Amino acid sequence: MHQENFPPCIQHLLQHGSYPHAVEEIRLIQTHISFVVIAGEYVYKLKKPVNFGFLDFSTLEKRKFYCERELVLNRRLCPEVYLDMVTITIADGRYSLGGDGEIVEYGIKMARMPEDRMMSTIIQTGGLTKAHLDAIITTLIPFYTTAEAGETIREFGRSEAVSINVLENFEQTEGFIGKGVLSRPAFEQIKGYAQRVLADSKLFDRRVAAERIRDCHGDLYSANICLAPKVFIFDCIEFNERFRYSDVAADIAFLAMDLDFHGLAELSSYFISRFIAASGDDGILEMLNFYKCYRAYVRGKIGLFTAGDPAVDPQTAERCLAQAGKYFRLAKEYTEM
Repeated sequence: MHQENFPPCIQHLLQHGSYPHAVEEIRLIQTHISFVVIAGEYVYKLKKPVNFGFLDFSTLEKRKFYCERELVLNRRLCPEVYLDMVTITIADGRYSLGGDGEIVEYGIKMARMPEDRMMSTIIQTGGLTKAHLDAIITTLIPFYTTAEAGETIREFGRSEAVSINVLENFEQTEGFIGKGVLSRPAFEQIKGYAQRVLADSKLFDRRVAAERIRDCHGDLYSANICLAPKVFIFDCIEFNERFRYSDVAADIAFLAMDLDFHGLAELSSYFISRFIAASGDDGILEMLNFYKCYRAYVRGKIGLFTAGDPAVDPQTAERCLAQAGKYFRLAKEYTEM
């Protein structure tokens, strides 16, 4: 996409003179919901004005609100990274970062983390160790212990609430069945398994009674972890509480599934066993395959959606489809364990 096609505020951030600090290189990364501008030692993240139903950034006030939530929630695990909320203003036809004039956009200013220490990069280079996982666990245990809990949050752990998150995935992917990576038999097997587990309400009630339903991270996998000398776990779900208020097991299962996906089953098992030993939460085991299956299916769904986006180039679409197929096969495997 040519720079002139970006919103004016993003065009402004792509200019070297827009910043109050030294900037040698500027790089833009886009997701389906964000513009992420890497500028020197800092990162500026702005939300796109989109509304997907489960996520609504369609107005300036809503983007301001969710920037505020993003800052507060992510400071729970990495306050050194989430520095401040910023504004982009316009006065006399000129845009400014944090200047006077009318506010036209809000964003988050973050400290730039070392890209070579991102967990996904370390996995790709074959460098992930048990010591890395021990450090992640050491970070997570106090986070979950102190994470908000209460009557409202606890209700999100019951089977009725979990069903909303799990079953909507099957509704959203039914139109993709038989088109390359999701067969009808696999779809029915995974859906049937999920329905059988969800029907056992006592299973979920036990987790509620054990006070394992917390205000969690919601997106705990290698893409959102930096293994610098200190572990940074970033980019939690800020836009929808029902994806973040959950069983701790659902968070933990996501990272375990991610390790399985990358062919690191031994490290996945180690992570679960060590987390259980450190937390005393052996009830995770009876929920593990269910939440692993759920997380794998969600990642497969995202791959399908990304591949189906007309703005995505053919090579990216092909890669996303291949990954989706692998995730769906993994989800099916969890139903057979």
